[in-house]
This record gives sequence, structure tokens and C-alpha cells, in this order.
Amino acid sequence: MGSSKIVISLDESILNRLDRLVHKQLFLSRSQVIQEAIEEKVGRLKSSRRLAQECAKLDPAFENALAEGSLPQALEEWTTK
Repeated sequence: MGSSKIVISLDESILNRLDRLVHKQLFLSRSQVIQEAIEEKVGRLKSSRRLAQECAKLDPAFENALAEGSLPQALEEWTTK
């Protein structure tokens, strides 16, 4: 996949932190730092949406039974579903 150039404005303190990362050779360039940060953020947003979707599938009564120690009964219900 190709790359596109963009122009962004950054707060000077963030730019200084970014430059320190490059200077410490943790990244090859400012572009690499920004690209990896954006990829990570987008990945987290996708993961948190998926987590919310999976949590919505949970049965509150079953989860409460597990939390209150009714594991044998809850386990039997879970294995029969």
C-alpha cells in the first residue's frame, strides 16, 4: 500500500517528546512515530467496540450467579446452552 503526505499541527511539547523518541533511536523518523501511534489508536478503538459488542451478549443473571459463587449451577446452565 502506498503512502500519502499530509500536514498536521502539533503542540510544541508533543513535538519535543516525539523528537526525543527519534533521537533515542526508538523510531526512525517523526513520520514513523505518528503512523504507529495512529495505527495503535485505531486498533484500540476497534477492539473496544468489539469488547462492547461481546459484553452485550452476556447474560446478567448468569454472570451474577458466577460472581456470587453459584458455579456448579451456573456451569450446568452454561454447558447446556
